[in-house]
Amino acid sequence: MKKAILAASLTTLLCTTAQADTLLGLYIGGQMWANEAEGSFGEGELDQAVFDFDDENQGSFFVALEHPIPLIPNVKIASTTLDTIGGTTLTGSFTFEGETYTANSQLDTTFDASFVDYTFYYEVFDNDLLTFDFGLTARDLDSQINVVEQATSQSSDLSVSGIIPLFYVNTIVGLPFTGFNVFAEANFLSYDDNTVYDYQIGVSYAVLDNLAVDLDITLGYRGLKLELNDVDDLYSDITFEGVFAGATVHF
Repeated sequence: MKKAILAASLTTLLCTTAQADTLLGLYIGGQMWANEAEGSFGEGELDQAVFDFDDENQGSFFVALEHPIPLIPNVKIASTTLDTIGGTTLTGSFTFEGETYTANSQLDTTFDASFVDYTFYYEVFDNDLLTFDFGLTARDLDSQINVVEQATSQSSDLSVSGIIPLFYVNTIVGLPFTGFNVFAEANFLSYDDNTVYDYQIGVSYAVLDNLAVDLDITLGYRGLKLELNDVDDLYSDITFEGVFAGATVHF
């Protein structure tokens, strides 16, 4: 909740700033993401249970502020929700947050996660034919994980929060005289036994394109991986993948 309030406050500040100075560019966008989740989690690298997760529709939104001042990075704030439920029948014992579940136990899980990305980036190219940005992202992860054994109602809970630093790249290629663009964006990092990536590729179409406001609709594919090794006691190897549709407004 605190992060949502902070993101909303910063969005309001950026909107006010953009209105005060016509040299600034303000981008506001959102998408609906139909994804499939698969993978495992636990409290140790070798003590993880593989769950069958339900397919879900997840929402995300972003706001970005771009300016012409050299050396000072542009700013993008993006929020994503990753909530799903799942179940499994254990083939061996599984320990999670001090609770041990025996082989053949049937477990249900609720995996509720969200994160806010704070990205600071620079533009190398910015024209109708090619846009290329690079920078750094601080991913503020917040998740709640619950495990329940069906027969006995034995349960365990884990709250996870932390900042994950990521590299950021974004590119847009314009298709002249068509109104279409092809885009690709990614946050990624791999070190030790941690691998996190979050990419999206797709196409956009300019519904409006004038001096006052631009409106693009987008369609694409997004993939996200959380392979975490002891991040606030969480060990995981979970991926979310699927198609998305959205829109972006540029003032």
